[in-house]
Amino acid sequence: MSSKFYDFKNLKGDLTGGLVAGVVALPLALAFGVQSGLGAIAGLYGAIAVGVFAAIFGGTATQASGPTGPMTVVSAALVAASIEITGSLEAAMPIIILTFLLGGIFQIVFGFLNIAGYVKYFPYPVVSGFMSGVGLIIIILQLFPFVGLSSAKSTWLVMQDLPRLFSDFNWQALVLGVITIIVYFVFPYITKAIPSALVALIFSSVLSFLLKWDVPIIGEIPSGLPSLQVSGLFSIDASAYALVLEYALVLAVLGSIDSLLTSVIADNMTKTKHNSNRELIGQGIGNSIAAIFGGIPGAGATKGTVININSGGRTRLSGATHGLFLLAVLLGLGKLAAFIPLSVLAGLLIPIAFKIIDVKGLKHLLVVPRADAVVLIIVLLITTFGSLIQAVGIGLLLASLLFMKRASDIGEKGMEVGTLAGFDGEKPWQDEKEFYEAHKDKVYIKHLYGPLFFGFTSHFQDEIANIPEQVKALIIRLDRVPYIDQSGLYALENAVLELEQRGIQVLLTAVQEQPKDKLISIDIVPDLISEAHIFDTIEDAYAYLRTHFKL
Repeated sequence: MSSKFYDFKNLKGDLTGGLVAGVVALPLALAFGVQSGLGAIAGLYGAIAVGVFAAIFGGTATQASGPTGPMTVVSAALVAASIEITGSLEAAMPIIILTFLLGGIFQIVFGFLNIAGYVKYFPYPVVSGFMSGVGLIIIILQLFPFVGLSSAKSTWLVMQDLPRLFSDFNWQALVLGVITIIVYFVFPYITKAIPSALVALIFSSVLSFLLKWDVPIIGEIPSGLPSLQVSGLFSIDASAYALVLEYALVLAVLGSIDSLLTSVIADNMTKTKHNSNRELIGQGIGNSIAAIFGGIPGAGATKGTVININSGGRTRLSGATHGLFLLAVLLGLGKLAAFIPLSVLAGLLIPIAFKIIDVKGLKHLLVVPRADAVVLIIVLLITTFGSLIQAVGIGLLLASLLFMKRASDIGEKGMEVGTLAGFDGEKPWQDEKEFYEAHKDKVYIKHLYGPLFFGFTSHFQDEIANIPEQVKALIIRLDRVPYIDQSGLYALENAVLELEQRGIQVLLTAVQEQPKDKLISIDIVPDLISEAHIFDTIEDAYAYLRTHFKL
């Protein structure tokens, strides 16, 4: 049964996917709310508003949105900075609410201005360093709550206060935190039908309650619907405007990147195509509504989205159901959440923070181009111990300057520096015409010109995605690619993996020294592309294809 607006054959899957995603989101919403400095209820308000309205107005049908680690870290930094200016959380609330609201409005504007088309040009080392820094921030700031102690609001102050961690810790809180982590990792081996985060939260909280252990808990959570938090928004001291604009812009950019990355994952799982600009508008609407009710901002949540899809979610109803489930929890179970120990929430956040850290990027630090490694480390350190805003700005500036230096060096050597192009829109090269005309339905050829760097990777991946399904092999000609950076390496790796899943054989020809060294250093060669599939000339590739594909 279906109608013009909804195909009811998806109803069961949408409801199931939304409910399971909501169950997964519940403990994380509470934990991120506490992490932000605004309390567990702010996390729940944010999860409800962003979850419902981003699903309704967004551009990704299966997206489950809510508070995320990166957005929460920026929110926590804003809260700390606002309290420093005003002297108390109560006095700082107008600044915080206005910043969250303006961040959502910026995202809506981004959507109408097609800013999504530019987000994809962020260099991999900058994104990697920032995300790893965010993961480290969460871990460092949760060390003291994990052992039942109050924590400083900055990573630098926490590091200075580390001796107290070992002298004053609450052993009961520490035991609860450890039990939470153990259950979180072990329970999936028993069954994956119930989210391990929820099981860990309930088990450890009930254990603490039954044993009557003296550990810090969330405390009273307001019940019922939230009230509007708009008083005082237009009487903020002018000295705070710069802070508001700065953090609102960072929240908007970060939320956009976070959401669009999750949208791409959803596309890959559902074989659909999201609308990037509409997604930003939907996220902006959700974050704006969350702000006026005192909720923390969010973005597309990768874990919730994947679980939603795997549980049957296929339309916007699934994401909206995820948010409505959390609203039902708020109305019915808010008082029970008050007894959750803070060390249990820390035990949930620390494993999640480790997942945010880009292990792949860090593992390859010694083998990727040195300039990319330097940018990644600088961004990571500034993010973790300095300013998140400055980390991204400095990272982008360094990456751009270093690329201009590389392009200049390549130009001085007389090498061609051009754009990325494929067979579409250009004529076959002279040595391809005969083979192309005979086998263009089975073999595809891509020409790459100039350095394969962060500015071209998105277009390259789009080109790969557009290769027809009937193609059996792809020849990538690297004759004119003198240099490949970390973004280019991972783009090529992802392309090969995607093509392998589609049953398309990838061959490389005329690989120059620097690209080949880097492909070997991160194991693309020989793990993904065998040495036997790398050829000195295009004619050698033709000979291989004639033998193995009977062309």
